[in-house]
Amino acid sequence: MAKFFRTHATETALLVVIAMISLILSFATDRYFTVGNAFDLLNTSSVNIIFAVGLLVVLIAGGIDISFAVAASVVQYGVALFIGWIGGGNWAIGLVVAGCIGVALGSINAGLIQMLGIPSIVVTISTFNIFFGFLMFFTKGVSIYDLPDWLTTRVVLYERQMADGGWVEISLPVLVMVLCVAATWALITRTTVGRQLYAFGDNPEGARRFGINIAFMRFLAFGWLGLMAGIAGLVQAHYAQEVVPNALYGRELDVLAAVVLGGARLGGGKGTVLGCVLGVMLTQITQNGLNLMGVSPFAFKMIVGAIILVAITLSSSQIERLLPFRRHRGTTR
Repeated sequence: MAKFFRTHATETALLVVIAMISLILSFATDRYFTVGNAFDLLNTSSVNIIFAVGLLVVLIAGGIDISFAVAASVVQYGVALFIGWIGGGNWAIGLVVAGCIGVALGSINAGLIQMLGIPSIVVTISTFNIFFGFLMFFTKGVSIYDLPDWLTTRVVLYERQMADGGWVEISLPVLVMVLCVAATWALITRTTVGRQLYAFGDNPEGARRFGINIAFMRFLAFGWLGLMAGIAGLVQAHYAQEVVPNALYGRELDVLAAVVLGGARLGGGKGTVLGCVLGVMLTQITQNGLNLMGVSPFAFKMIVGAIILVAITLSSSQIERLLPFRRHRGTTR
């Protein structure tokens, strides 16, 4: 146990902070420590956790991506149009289509980074605007409410009736989130390419000399994030019962803050799935507590900004590693 705490210092610290915040919120509002609130928190956190594990792989590989939330919105529309074209569909078809579109969008980012040789943050700022501009131009900002039954029907995994007669439930997004978390954990900890991702993120030049295929690493990382973004987009549409072009706009900074807070290093080579999930849960618990206390949602945006600042400050990597010109390494992310 002591060895675990030593080797997982960030995760341990997050657990302590989560426990402390939960204790404070339990005194601040009597609605926080309830089964219903816990279930709601788990359901509403699912999409951000799926995003986060995808972004974790990119950060481990030394990149950064802020276009994934917009890409998920593009996926939502793409799936809605496709299932309308084929006249139906089901979850299997929806997930395959969502995954394919997501991987394609992620591969666009990877291809531009590889061909142009510029930092990933610059590329994804560009594709963020390209994807969102294309989506708004193509859809004219119109939402889609007429979705097939398989996408809008609630799939309840567990439900429980409370003493007041109300019902609480754990729904399909939680199961999808668990599968995505497990798949990402297996990828980065139980495969050779996972170990190569860490090596590439920590020392790109050394990885190249060792024979690691740099282009493949980039396409794998950004493609994986694209896959997770596609799945998250479909799950969000299921949860919201609609497809809204700007519904996920702005999620990227919240997720980035959570993943870096969870121990992923800007600059690459470090990060765990457990820390990533705990980082998301910390930000979600904070937001949930502020909502229950009636605090303005703008206060949470200020907190997210502070989290990003603190997380980057405490990161062991140098900010200059994200810039085009670095003194020690000549490769770009």
